[in-house]
Amino acid sequence: MLRSLLLICFAVIPACNSFAAERPNILFIAVDDLRPELGCYGSPIAKTPHLDSLASDGLLFNRAYCQQAICRPSRASLMTGARPDSTGLYHNYVSLRELQPNILTLPEHFIANGYDAAYCGKIFHQGDTDEGRSWNRNPPKSVPGVQRPRGPYALPENNKMKANNMKIMLAKYGEAARRGLAAGPAYEKADVPDTAYVDGYNTRLAIETLKEMTQEESKPFFLAMGYKLPHLNWCAPSKYWDMYQAEEIPMASETDAPENGATMGLHASFELRTRAGIPKTGPISPELARTLKHAYLASVSYVDAQIGLLVSALEEAGIRDNTVIVVWGDHGWHLGDMGVWGKATNYEIATRVPLMIWAPKMKARGVTTDALVELVDIYPTLCELADLPIPEHAEGKSFVPLMIDPNQSWKEAAFSQYPNPALREWAANPLSRGMRETWFGPLIQEVESRIIQQQGDRWDRELFEEHLMGYTMRTDRYRLVVWIDHRKPNAEPIDIELFDHEVDPSETVNIAADRPELVAKLLKQWRAGWEAVQ
Repeated sequence: MLRSLLLICFAVIPACNSFAAERPNILFIAVDDLRPELGCYGSPIAKTPHLDSLASDGLLFNRAYCQQAICRPSRASLMTGARPDSTGLYHNYVSLRELQPNILTLPEHFIANGYDAAYCGKIFHQGDTDEGRSWNRNPPKSVPGVQRPRGPYALPENNKMKANNMKIMLAKYGEAARRGLAAGPAYEKADVPDTAYVDGYNTRLAIETLKEMTQEESKPFFLAMGYKLPHLNWCAPSKYWDMYQAEEIPMASETDAPENGATMGLHASFELRTRAGIPKTGPISPELARTLKHAYLASVSYVDAQIGLLVSALEEAGIRDNTVIVVWGDHGWHLGDMGVWGKATNYEIATRVPLMIWAPKMKARGVTTDALVELVDIYPTLCELADLPIPEHAEGKSFVPLMIDPNQSWKEAAFSQYPNPALREWAANPLSRGMRETWFGPLIQEVESRIIQQQGDRWDRELFEEHLMGYTMRTDRYRLVVWIDHRKPNAEPIDIELFDHEVDPSETVNIAADRPELVAKLLKQWRAGWEAVQ
């Protein structure tokens, strides 16, 4: 499964594009921490008319999965077409180019084949923006008549609170404090225009970039727009909060950890708890949970409105009919599901992502496919749609055939992974001194004691904190989670979880102990790896 990618692979697989004679433009839209809780995915409450409209004329993927449910590894995987075990990138605090200095990224490949490429917002994770290689032009420096936001919050008191909290932690822990030891409020509702927050401003910046690119009319473009919401902190203008009646918002229905599940499978909601005003230990109250879900939904509706502006700008420029539009989320997010808040698990709620695509002359329109697809598949798909060669290092499978026949037989499994969520920081990096000494200390001890009690003689601190990897395989019916020493991939698993989605779609009961023959069969399939199901 492990592969070295230290050299650019110039060997390519021929692409076959049956959609357009001329190379299409690409509008590449990323939405951070977006789970498939949208109108087009059947949500009874989410107000997402623009995404719903796009899905109604494109192809919606009902079962799409990220390769790791944390920002940097997920985005690095998608943008390189290589899985985390191939990039070696498993947490947020190591850069892609540090590990893979020569790997060919998706926009870099498009540039090499005659495209202009630019981005606004968050596409790669912070620190992996890859300026000068993945992008060959910059957006305008400003938006005429619009002031750039001066902080993550619109309200001065919240920006001040965040700055003061960070100052205290920086004085004690130095730069390590920036790794999640201090923050401002988890949410904000302010009567401000959309451009008062960064996603609204960046949308206008992307529109200005689009105008510049289309006015030149010299090359097709690859324009990437990355939305930071609904990542914490959930800050959205009041009008989006007002779209929802708090008492009508449905809350998580399954709030307990999986019965018989591996205790290392869940974390203590570190990412949320570091925010000001959130309990550092103990449960999140029902009242606060409802407010947090309200804030999340308001943020989603705010982003939806910005995407609507972006698509309208394509139409106004007269290039909508020759532009591929792809919208993806980098991972899901627990909103109290299984009793936790955040991403960073190997379960369905964290690994399943929204994904939709619209392309000129595509045959499957306004339909949903249940085919198992992965974010790593986007790289070869866009290559095929643009009639570009697919680099040999790409480890996904183009889903262009599904855009013709969405009901055909497809992959037998999708693969994800995550290092021990319970004993890692919320960015998947190993636990730091600061994490142990601040309010997170008691939480860590509590989780650790549960793991020791369950695992008994298998407990080893270095193994569980540094080397334990959870690999998960989603088939049509089952989810298998294999907990294994990453240094010894062929060794016997330390623990195994199995969930039957036919009878237990919320993954509430681990049935591995009751189905040894099925576990053996699925474990054999997992060991064969992603190559066996392409």
